Amino acid sequence: MGRQLRAWRARMNTAWEVFAQVTVNGIAVGAIYALVAMGIVLIHKATEVLNFAHGDLLVLSAFSAWALITHVGLPFWAVVPLVGAGIGVIAYGLDAVIVRRIAGQPQFAGVMLTIAMAFMIRGAVSMGFGPESQSYDTPWTGQTSELGGVAIGNLSLVIMGVSLGIAAALWLFFRHTRLGVAMQAASQNQLAAHLNGVRVKRLNSLVWALAGVTAAIAGMFLAPLSLVDTSLWLITLKALAAIVLGGFGSLPGALIGGILIGLIEQYAGVYLPDGSRDIAPYLVLIVVLILRPRGILGDAHGRRV
Repeated sequence: MGRQLRAWRARMNTAWEVFAQVTVNGIAVGAIYALVAMGIVLIHKATEVLNFAHGDLLVLSAFSAWALITHVGLPFWAVVPLVGAGIGVIAYGLDAVIVRRIAGQPQFAGVMLTIAMAFMIRGAVSMGFGPESQSYDTPWTGQTSELGGVAIGNLSLVIMGVSLGIAAALWLFFRHTRLGVAMQAASQNQLAAHLNGVRVKRLNSLVWALAGVTAAIAGMFLAPLSLVDTSLWLITLKALAAIVLGGFGSLPGALIGGILIGLIEQYAGVYLPDGSRDIAPYLVLIVVLILRPRGILGDAHGRRV
């Protein structure tokens, strides 16, 4: 009897350790999805453009970080602000030079334009850095910490901390800074903001730059978990699922939706049959759309016909 009890306790401890590790991994990956989702939401709220090139800015940031770390020899923490600032400038230019020209056009025009920009960025990355997958290490690669008797990768903990820190910084920025309040005003009513002296076009470009920085950070922290590869743009699809799940147009909803998508994906990969990991988030998304079309934190809008 005692031997059976000890075996049962050992199995329970192992099951708990696996569950805890899967949960932490899910939150870490979901935090990356949330960062990408928040960038897409920022641009959509400000300009009503659904930016399908956002994931390709992430790809560009990952390859740029790899080049600076591997070939130039810069440390990771020096690369983060450099690449973040560079992608922010590129995103600012994309809006100021290209996207701004279609202001007032149907939303479909913006969708097609950003898809075209996505292919251009992806092609430029392939030509500039080559089509092969790459990798690089961070200061936390291969390091683990023990929490509650469970070994957890330090990189996962750092990703969670960085993502939550960025989410908190964005909340404070939009609530307690003059520029952030002006951005909110412009996103709600651009004409009224313009009549009150707000330079709406410049603010929109700044929002693109801010979203570009979030994409860059997401790319630089996601790449060490997988590979530096052009297929990283597919994270845009997970981010869109997170946006719809959390509530379209809601930054807190994007954060919650991203983490939920990450958790669902990881749990399905471990506890459900093979192949479930890729479809489980979208099955949950379909259920949410049927039962609560506005998402978890989305505002009620629209009508049934």
